[in-house]
Amino acid sequence: MHPYVALALYLALTIGGGLLIGAVTAPGDWYQALQKPWFDPPGWVFGPAWGLLYVLIAIAGWRISRRGELRAARIWWLQLGLNFLWPFLFFRVHATGLALVEIVLLLAVICAFIALTWRADRVSALLFVPYGAWVTFATLLNGAIWWLN
Repeated sequence: MHPYVALALYLALTIGGGLLIGAVTAPGDWYQALQKPWFDPPGWVFGPAWGLLYVLIAIAGWRISRRGELRAARIWWLQLGLNFLWPFLFFRVHATGLALVEIVLLLAVICAFIALTWRADRVSALLFVPYGAWVTFATLLNGAIWWLN
């Protein structure tokens, strides 16, 4: 497969999947009624942030797949599955505690990807750093919402 076709597929999967998950699990009245911490950002921040992060995630996955890094690729797919699972747990099932456990696992997998790719493909590792930072923030937000409610 041509490398740019593969990149387009990675972008379509991550961005398209993220858009689909976002549409299916959009925050509604339940979320609006929750007590939120003082550091809860305005809702408009999430779309652009995730849009950019999904592009970075896709590029990292594509780079790792091109290099044939099987362990890193498995971790990449695991993080994507966990990433897509969290909104269902939080927004659809309303299981803030279970979502908190799941997002901590997601953060650990993101860190594992960064650690595993740091030597083999530093660019892919660095592409995941903003993702790790955002998921760290999201973990704190999830934990605060769980605590407050």
